[in-house]
Amino acid sequence: MAAVEQMRSRVQLKEFSLQNVHSTDFPGNYPGYDDTWDLERFQKNFRIEITKMEDDLLEFDMVGIDAALANAFRRILLAEVPTMAIEKVYVYKNTSIIQDEILAHRLGLIPIRADPRLFEYRNSDDAEGTEIDTLQFELNVKCTRNPRAAKDSSDPSELYLDHKVYTSHMKWLPQGNQSDLFHDIDPPRTVHSDILIAQLRPGQEIHVIMHCVKGVGKDHAKFSPVATASYRLLPEITLLHPIEGEMAERLQKCFSPGVIAVDDVNGKKVASVENARIDTCSREIFRHEDLKNLVRMERVRDYFIFSIESTGILAPDVLMKEAIMGLMGKCRRFLDELDAAQMD
Repeated sequence: MAAVEQMRSRVQLKEFSLQNVHSTDFPGNYPGYDDTWDLERFQKNFRIEITKMEDDLLEFDMVGIDAALANAFRRILLAEVPTMAIEKVYVYKNTSIIQDEILAHRLGLIPIRADPRLFEYRNSDDAEGTEIDTLQFELNVKCTRNPRAAKDSSDPSELYLDHKVYTSHMKWLPQGNQSDLFHDIDPPRTVHSDILIAQLRPGQEIHVIMHCVKGVGKDHAKFSPVATASYRLLPEITLLHPIEGEMAERLQKCFSPGVIAVDDVNGKKVASVENARIDTCSREIFRHEDLKNLVRMERVRDYFIFSIESTGILAPDVLMKEAIMGLMGKCRRFLDELDAAQMD
């Protein structure tokens, strides 16, 4: 039974392969185990522990869930949580060396800090847009010579004015009642004010109007609200026998710093597992014939370490809530389809 439990709950890292990678906890697969779905048991075993929370970074442990659901959250975060991004660029003047198409592409990838929940999806037949589905920004920059620059200077920052076009030059143009809508909250703006868009020389000018619309990442990557959204299984390292002396030091070098500790016990150097969580599971240990059979490397099958790095449009905890709401909406639509099929 112990071997079966290990097979059900652990993914084993061998020298040339991974074992027990597939979920096997479904009814009737193992005698003596009742793996039928039970809501009460799921609620008892499932938990979420937040380990790191910063402005644009969230790391948390999701325990007691199947890989299919964990991957569903990841994919929804990447492709189905909506954001606002620049969709149309109206070029009134562009005398820079950047072609209009390249300029429009660069502008489209700039993250816009605006809550998409306040807007509707734009109708494809509507060319202009309205205040409920479109944000407008203007970029109007012209480079001139600096009359106060030293004659012997060769630094463009001294010779020219406005020779670098940054996202800080983008100005929001309120439409309709948008000024009232954003009166008490942070108005729409770019997430970062120091993104370089183009470089100009005296006489060159860029004047464009940009329309931002609501969209999702599966339509275009510019709508994706996360820089990364990933998970990994919790590593588990077990020393099968005591490892001492020079072997302990070699064992420590086989893992990421901080994973294996070497302590002085009664005048001997003894290895122990200090923090398996931070291990990258490189399997360097299998290069050493005298060490590889002394260590068992595994990953806990239902223990997911999630990492969400936001682009800054929305906070990462808000993104996770939106992903959960998105999955709940999918489930409701599926149940509605089943009910409709039964009625037919």
